[in-house]
Amino acid sequence: MQTQKPTNLLSKNTAKPIALLPELAVPPTNDPFIIYGTTLDETKLLAFAQQCGQNLLLVDSWQIGGNQVALLKGQWHPELLSVAHQAGLDIAPLNFGATLQTPGLLVMDMDSTAIQIECIDEIAKLAGTGELVSAITESAMRGELDFEQSLRRRVGTLKGAPETILQQVREKLPLMPGLVETIQTLQQHGWKTAIASGGFTYFANHLKERLKLDFAASNQFEIIDGLLTGNVQGAVVDAQYKANTLLQLAEQFHIERCNTLAIGDGANDLAMMQVAGVGVAFHAKPKVQQQAQIVVNFADLTALLCILSANDRISSN
Repeated sequence: MQTQKPTNLLSKNTAKPIALLPELAVPPTNDPFIIYGTTLDETKLLAFAQQCGQNLLLVDSWQIGGNQVALLKGQWHPELLSVAHQAGLDIAPLNFGATLQTPGLLVMDMDSTAIQIECIDEIAKLAGTGELVSAITESAMRGELDFEQSLRRRVGTLKGAPETILQQVREKLPLMPGLVETIQTLQQHGWKTAIASGGFTYFANHLKERLKLDFAASNQFEIIDGLLTGNVQGAVVDAQYKANTLLQLAEQFHIERCNTLAIGDGANDLAMMQVAGVGVAFHAKPKVQQQAQIVVNFADLTALLCILSANDRISSN
C-alpha cells in the first residue's frame, strides 16, 4: 500500500491502493463506495477525506464521460452524503451487486429523468392552463397528492385542446444530458432498457423508437376528432404499475432482481426503486432522496455508468 501521496492521486498511472491520510488510524470498517463528478480532483478528494476525518483508502480511479470517479474504502455512514454534496460531488455506497459487465435491466422514469421537461406542463402551457397544471405536478411529485387523482385533474384541464400541441412539444423534446451515451453503453453490454412513465405514450413511444429501448409503459390521452377529451384511456401508470412493470420485465428477460436498476425523480418512482436491485434518485424531490438507496444530485445520467462500473473495479482489485 502506498502511503506517500504522489503528484496526481487520480492518475491511472499512479500505483494504488493509497492511504489518503496515513497519519490517521485505519477505519474500523472497510466499506466500498465511490465519489465522482466533473470537478473531482486531488485537492477535492483530500479535502473530502479530511472533512470525513478518516484515513480513506483510494483503491482505484477512472473516468466515464466527463466524470472523474474514485473508488474508496472506509467507514460508510450517511453523513458522507452531505460532505460530498457540499463539495458539489456525488457519492454512492456500493451496497448492491449489479455491475456494468453483467447484463441487467434498467427501468427509467421519463419526465425530468430521461428528458429535461414535464411533458404535461409544456402541453398545458400551449393549452393555456400552464400555471395550474405545473402547480399540481409539483405537488404530486413531492408526494402531497395521490398520483392518479392529480393526473386526471391535470389532463382534465386540457379538454378541447388540439392534438397538434402534442406534436409541438415532441418536436422540441430535450433529452437529459448523458441519456444517449448511457443507453448505448448499457445496450452494448447486453442490458435491457425500458421506460415506465406516468407521462404519455405520445412521447414514451417516440423515445422507445429513437433510443431502441426494449419496452415503454405510459399513459394514453383520449383523442376524438383531433381534440383531447380531457380523459386518460385505460389503466393509469402509477407507482405500483411501475414497480410491477420492472418485476414483469425482469421475469420476461430472465434477469435476476439484483441486476435491475430503477431511476426516477418523483414520489411516483419510489415503489419501483424499492423493488429494484439498485434504486437511484436523480435530481429528485427531498422526499425521494430521503428514501432512495443512491442519490444523484450533480452528475448527468452517465452517473449510472459510474455506479455500475464500480463493482467491476472492485472485483479487479
